[in-house]
Amino acid sequence: MTAKSAAPAVRATVYGYPRQGLNRELKKAVEGYWKGRVTADALRVTAAELRSETWRRLAEAGVDEVPTGDFSYYDHVLDTTVMVGAIPARHRDAVAADALAGYFAMARGTQDVAPLEMTKWFDTNYHYLVPELGPGTAFTADSAKQVAEFKEARALGLRARPVLVGPVTYLLLAKPASDSAEDFEPLSLLERLLPVYAEVLADLRAAGAQWVQLDEPALVQDRTPAELDAAAHAYRVLGALADRPKLLVASYFDRLGGALPVLAKAPVDGLALDFTGPGAANLDALAAAGGLPGKRLVAGVVDGRNVWINDLEKSLATLGTLLGLADRVDVSASCSLLHVPLDAAAEKEIDPQILRWLSFARQKAAEVVTLATGLSRGTDAIAGELAANRSALASRARSSITRNPAVRARAAAVTGQDSRRPQLYEERVTAQRAHLGLPLLPVTTIGSFPQTAELRTARADLNAGRIGAGAYQERIEAEIREVVSYQEKAGVDVLVHGEAERNDMVQYFAEQLTGYLATRHGWVQSYGSRYVRPPILAGDISRPAPMTVRWTAYAQSLTARPVKGMLTGPVTMLAWSFVRDDQPLAETARQVALALRDEVRDLESAGTRVIQVDEPALRETLPLRSADRPAYLTWATEAFRLSTSGVRPDTQIHTHMCYAEFGDIVQAITDLDADVISLEAARSRMQVARELAAHGYPREAGPGVWDIHSPRVPSAEEAAALLRTGLEAIPGDRLWVNPDCGLKTRGWAETRASLENLVAAARTVRGELSAP
Repeated sequence: MTAKSAAPAVRATVYGYPRQGLNRELKKAVEGYWKGRVTADALRVTAAELRSETWRRLAEAGVDEVPTGDFSYYDHVLDTTVMVGAIPARHRDAVAADALAGYFAMARGTQDVAPLEMTKWFDTNYHYLVPELGPGTAFTADSAKQVAEFKEARALGLRARPVLVGPVTYLLLAKPASDSAEDFEPLSLLERLLPVYAEVLADLRAAGAQWVQLDEPALVQDRTPAELDAAAHAYRVLGALADRPKLLVASYFDRLGGALPVLAKAPVDGLALDFTGPGAANLDALAAAGGLPGKRLVAGVVDGRNVWINDLEKSLATLGTLLGLADRVDVSASCSLLHVPLDAAAEKEIDPQILRWLSFARQKAAEVVTLATGLSRGTDAIAGELAANRSALASRARSSITRNPAVRARAAAVTGQDSRRPQLYEERVTAQRAHLGLPLLPVTTIGSFPQTAELRTARADLNAGRIGAGAYQERIEAEIREVVSYQEKAGVDVLVHGEAERNDMVQYFAEQLTGYLATRHGWVQSYGSRYVRPPILAGDISRPAPMTVRWTAYAQSLTARPVKGMLTGPVTMLAWSFVRDDQPLAETARQVALALRDEVRDLESAGTRVIQVDEPALRETLPLRSADRPAYLTWATEAFRLSTSGVRPDTQIHTHMCYAEFGDIVQAITDLDADVISLEAARSRMQVARELAAHGYPREAGPGVWDIHSPRVPSAEEAAALLRTGLEAIPGDRLWVNPDCGLKTRGWAETRASLENLVAAARTVRGELSAP
């Protein structure tokens, strides 16, 4: 664009924003409410203050149209379930008695009632609560939250746009209720759901909403003709409503493919599309579809999922092309900014030269405003911002931080043999069983034990210099002694050291590897009140020194039972970090795998004979389009094997995955060539065990029998029942007993009770298997 561009006024907007507050005020208020220290009214006040602060900051930054309805106490899909009245029968009494307590009961469960299932939001690390729908589901509209939050923003004098999960995506994300017929499809409820959306839209229009955004990210996945027809029908119906605001249908995370012409032809008023990463293909597809004549296009040209600064000149070129394809073009991030930290300016410990390369939510909102200004008023209006942007991009490209010749040479020298264990599983399992001497249905945990307030205080004291390294190490050793002693007394067969020294399963390793940056305030919501600080992969990766050997060896010195070494796998190290965007992911994964390979060998040399390399993100990172998956799975499984293939046959390699749909990657799970895999299975009632059996999975597996994302304590009878269900799919000599995931977020009281019930269940079922 030139300085004399005559483009019409362009709006800057975003689809959503981080919810937690700069100091995680929402987390503290929600958890305080759960513990009875914060009243419901006080929680609501905190939430309202955070919403107001977000909208004010966006408006002050120059964002012309702020989103509403994206705020959530726990999860926006759960909010949609409430909006459409799809409350599972087991939760209806609780919701009727106390809406807020009932809401959290759906999310977390109670001692007597199980929560909704949880899984990953597309290919992100955000977890949503899966709607449970059946043929008898009766939808009813409840727009109170959406209307109230819109009115809050309007009361501040702001132009606001409510954001809702679209009806097609909501149904495609749902699962059949347990009492549904096997062939029931939630999408069959579309005709029943659309009138409820019509009522919500009418309520928002009555409240003064001019535009409403309906998010349909499920349409960027491969969709059948019937599903595309359903989308076309949904928006014909909603578009034909007389009493509605203008409709903006949004997609993100990838290209729309066959859904693009469907939405382009629909009688809606605008589309919001992702033009970053694989979504960049939307540009040519939109042109091929004839553009959006007479409609609004919200162009997501600022990457909403990563933390690197935008290439402003490249984005302006894209926007300039788009100007001819729609009636008006506005500027946004590619998706909700929920997936990035709040403010890079808070990171005082990052080198200022590197900080110039980073863009968190506040900086991304500013980039959107800059691009909107440049598109509307010409490049002269943003000359200073463009110059600073060019300088920062050049600084990163030429920095010695990004390239280490020794690391690159080692990665280039890897051969196929390096990622293959020389012995087949059938040979290894004999050696491992002889060496380990484990009983039938061996009991283990996933790795972490509760991170107590005392542990967090000790870590904070170390970081603040209030205690020295020696005192901190003594505190960690004391915690390890307690964890090991408890597991022995409880009857656990393969122990863990509890990971007391670890702040996070990715950050802990990132802080000890070259090429990573750690943040102090870079919190991102994972689920509910659980926030993580994803490290930033800025340069080439190497391991200067052992990272876990000391603590694992210390734990092993305390017991004759095997202690697992615990590592985070290469794919998860990428998935739960903000990755480099200047080289292929496969190249970065290989570097991380080689660093982990060194750690695995050192653990084995120190006497560790069970080593778990967790890959919970293997399914999460699976590309949304099937055409992109084979290449990903090839390098992802190769990276895992590269990490683990340098060990002896009697060293048992475990891996762990949780909270994802595993059916699409069962072959990849086999290709990892791990000896034992543990997976989340409690909420899905052993679905993954059935999927493994249907595929003919040949190795040992531990489908979880304790849902650790809920505070409820499963009884021994409940765990035994799940084990028996697991045995219907996995033979007893290959079945392990374990929780769904690590115990870091649980308290000690519930951990003791649940783990003891787990051991009791294993003994009961073991006895049944041994009985004549």
